[in-house]
Amino acid sequence: MPTGSCLCRDLKYDYSSEPITKATCHCLSCRKISGGTNTLNLLIPEDKFRVTDGSATKYTQMHESGMKLTVNFCSKCGCTIYKTHEKFPGMVVILAGTLDEPDALEKSKPEAELYSQHRVKWLPEFGWTEQRVEF
Repeated sequence: MPTGSCLCRDLKYDYSSEPITKATCHCLSCRKISGGTNTLNLLIPEDKFRVTDGSATKYTQMHESGMKLTVNFCSKCGCTIYKTHEKFPGMVVILAGTLDEPDALEKSKPEAELYSQHRVKWLPEFGWTEQRVEF
């Protein structure tokens, strides 16, 4: 069962399902969440995801899609663990960089690039992925 945690390891989780989708997102919200150009996301059914240690602090805002986005992060170190979005009811969006397994990012190769119109010009398109203007 894949596991993940925040930077300080106070907030831990696991999940028991293969991701429905693996995608990188270039939306303006994901830039802020990551502190970089994009996020790498795994879409998992909510009933297959559980926080095993600690509890997440939540912050909700209106996403540029016009729907609510909730970010769940560690109150101690501030590391974002997962998101929920009204567009994906019953799902959680795990930030793949929080996975514990050393080769987890290799297994998280994205299938799609979301909000590709916001990709910074110096970052090349992932040629193997589906390019989407939104979700």
